[in-house]
Amino acid sequence: MSDITTIRLKTTDNLHRFEGQNEKGARIILGNDGHSVGPMQSLLMALAGCASIDVVMILEKMRQELSGLSVEVKGERREELPRIFTKIHAHFTLTGDVKEKKAEQAIASSFEKYCSVSHMVSARAEISHSFEIRSSESHG
Repeated sequence: MSDITTIRLKTTDNLHRFEGQNEKGARIILGNDGHSVGPMQSLLMALAGCASIDVVMILEKMRQELSGLSVEVKGERREELPRIFTKIHAHFTLTGDVKEKKAEQAIASSFEKYCSVSHMVSARAEISHSFEIRSSESHG
């Protein structure tokens, strides 16, 4: 049995800005008006979000004391059309009392096994990742 996802997208007061809404009413604004998230940027955000959710859940199961997580994703696009990503790098900053080996394992598991967005994108782009761990005291 397949799982069907439905979203709706419509223009806003600006024909270059769109409001997307999921089945539960959560919204996102996309556009190319210079003030909105572009569709390709939203793809990087989706990758970051997918992997981050996995990493948090995996580290919780590993009983690691994670107090914060941020990720910076950089995507390199080709010049010719369609301007798809050819390389993507995600750098995670984990805050808390997290063992390096556990962090490495959680991030690798997300990209190699769990993150659906990563698996979709990796068909066309080379994806890499790195991480650093900061103690809770230096979180600010």
